[in-house]
Amino acid sequence: QVQLVESGGGLVQAGGSLRLSCAASGRTFSSYAMGWFRQAPGKEREFVAAISWSGAFTYYAGSVKGRFTISRDNAKNTVYLQMNSLKPEDTAVYYCAASRSGGNYYWVPRALADFGSWGQGTQVTVSS
Repeated sequence: QVQLVESGGGLVQAGGSLRLSCAASGRTFSSYAMGWFRQAPGKEREFVAAISWSGAFTYYAGSVKGRFTISRDNAKNTVYLQMNSLKPEDTAVYYCAASRSGGNYYWVPRALADFGSWGQGTQVTVSS
């Protein structure tokens, strides 16, 4: 099992930027794909972005593509989500997740069921 701790959330005006971080511990971070999900009040948790364990492959939800960037630093056991041009509809609790298995070097999971470890979440609020 891996432990995940998110940070970097907060209140920002529309058009602004935030950088979320997720620090991992407890197993070999570099062997697993990582992802970010978000959940707004009254809505289901939805996929935002994910990155392969190699860091070479990424995938984004259509709603954030071109605005958000996921990256990882395996030496620091940390995954990041750079969020630019934020919109009020980006307001949600953002969760970091680690995949259940390593997969091959280009595998980028997207389904909730692909992820087995979750952080506690960090609130992102975008004001209009």
